[in-house]
Amino acid sequence: MAKAKGNRIQVILECTEHKNSGMPGTSRYITTKNRKNTPERIELRKYNPVLKKYTVHKEIK
Repeated sequence: MAKAKGNRIQVILECTEHKNSGMPGTSRYITTKNRKNTPERIELRKYNPVLKKYTVHKEIK
């Protein structure tokens, strides 16, 4: 039987600038976080290939 992963959960990060710009498509990344250490939503600067620059990506539900 498989062992449980514990407090790590998979989250989706979505670009905030791209969402507000109205351009077609989205920039999303999948990562994991420790729910116990970071209960709030995370924000990371990731590369957006459509806008061709680094932007803030926020965790979505």
